[in-house]
Amino acid sequence: MEIIDNIKDIRDRLNSSVDVGFVPTMGALHQGHISLIKKATNENKIVVVSIFVNPTQFLENEDFSEYPRTIKSDIKICELCGVDYLFMPNINDMYGKNETLIKAPNKNGYILEGFRRPGHFDGMLQIVLKLLLLVNPKNAYFGKKDAQQLSLIKNMVKNFYLKVHIVECDIIREDDGLALSSRNVYLSSSQRDLALNISRSLKIAAKLIGTGESSCQVLEQKMRTILDIDGIDLEYIAFVDRNFTQIDTIELKNTIILVAVYIGTTRLIDNIWI
Repeated sequence: MEIIDNIKDIRDRLNSSVDVGFVPTMGALHQGHISLIKKATNENKIVVVSIFVNPTQFLENEDFSEYPRTIKSDIKICELCGVDYLFMPNINDMYGKNETLIKAPNKNGYILEGFRRPGHFDGMLQIVLKLLLLVNPKNAYFGKKDAQQLSLIKNMVKNFYLKVHIVECDIIREDDGLALSSRNVYLSSSQRDLALNISRSLKIAAKLIGTGESSCQVLEQKMRTILDIDGIDLEYIAFVDRNFTQIDTIELKNTIILVAVYIGTTRLIDNIWI
């Protein structure tokens, strides 16, 4: 595996490559990232992983400076997974003083995560576009856990006529159901126990849908009995279709149920695709 830290070298290495799989990350790699990388290695001749903690997608009061950075273990993980190139650019390479800015769509970019984190998706799309143009992959791999992000990236690829295929990858969970996240390291033992209620609420909703319940209002009420408890600050429960339009009735194979909470100072999101 070759580690590359500058734009010229990544372009030179991939200039003539046509079968490239790309996994963009912010580091602090875990089994969720590993599942993306393994899928990429199974489906492509060359695999590129990027690690870049993107400052433009963090708000002023968020955890950019404290975001987990585990470079040594990240490098080892990439080596063991058979990554060909690990791209770790610095901020000055990725951002200039006179940036042309990308803006998220007025509707889908400013609801749910975008409403609570205004500007977050602008910064996310900015860096994803830059990385896709630099790596020029055939396939790029993103997890369904960040469902709204995934939807916006697919929309950007379509709008800008990019040739990359965006591969949607399933959420990876711990054995007890907790969705893997780099921010899980912030949780104390008792907070982690509370966090299990997130996936429990989603499982309850899925079970009810399996018995024929289709009212989003009824499902939300059931989910709130699990999430409206001491220690969990519930931000939202949302029911949307694949285009992130709010729905009142479950549409099988076209529904995503999303949850966002704070547990202590740690913000966690999760979802289930129905």
